[in-house]
Amino acid sequence: MPSTFFDGQSAIQYQPPRLMTADPILSMRGISRSFGDVRALVDVDVAVYPGEVLGIVGESGSGKSTLLRMMNLEDTPDQGTYHLALPGRDDGNLFCLDRFQRRILRALHIGIVYQNPHLGLLMSNSSSGNVAERLLIAGERNFAALRARAREALEASEFPLARMDARPVELSGGMQQRVQLAKAIALEPALLLLDEPTTGLDVSIQALVLDTLKKLQRDRAITMVLVSHDLGVIRTMADRVMVMRRGEVVEQGLADQIFQDPQHAYTQQLVHAKL
Repeated sequence: MPSTFFDGQSAIQYQPPRLMTADPILSMRGISRSFGDVRALVDVDVAVYPGEVLGIVGESGSGKSTLLRMMNLEDTPDQGTYHLALPGRDDGNLFCLDRFQRRILRALHIGIVYQNPHLGLLMSNSSSGNVAERLLIAGERNFAALRARAREALEASEFPLARMDARPVELSGGMQQRVQLAKAIALEPALLLLDEPTTGLDVSIQALVLDTLKKLQRDRAITMVLVSHDLGVIRTMADRVMVMRRGEVVEQGLADQIFQDPQHAYTQQLVHAKL
């Protein structure tokens, strides 16, 4: 709960920082993946805690997007384990699930916003229909309920409701990302994955999308994993940062520590290049 203190002139609301619980909601261990002779991931460990935002940063080819696909169960590593702490269920190593089981788990518990909206949306369907598609997978069959819940998710993503029946193909890139976000959060997932969600957007639109994400995180305490090559985006959003290079994790820590006192030479290079 926020507390109040006085600076001698006025009361100031102080919001304590989010605290990590002892047990992670996401735990990946020993993740390795090769494509031919290319080692995309090399013995990667990841832990993400309830309510936090983990930022994963690195140059193109560092393995960050491959790792995110693993988190979304779109790919299986050559070795490694993946566990999600979900209420009332224990699926063991998620990489052992079959295709159908993965699809259901993703639909119910994992949301994702892709860099390319074409990967996450049916561009010729209505915006509300795209959100309703996710609700249908979860078993909702009442049209009025589908429309009401789609409207609620679109409103939470700060999408203009007057255009909820517009097709994504008719919308700007920023609006398409908001539809993706609404679809991703429609079932209040345990985990929200964000793959370069602001890349290709104008700076002003980037800021609006990030503001929406921060509001969602604050209001709903959604656990997020954000992948980006843009350190400004990572610094704006992340509680902790994981730095990747050539498929390996070279450094990780609290966001302030990574940006103010980077230890690894590669991290120092990234931060100083940004500055």
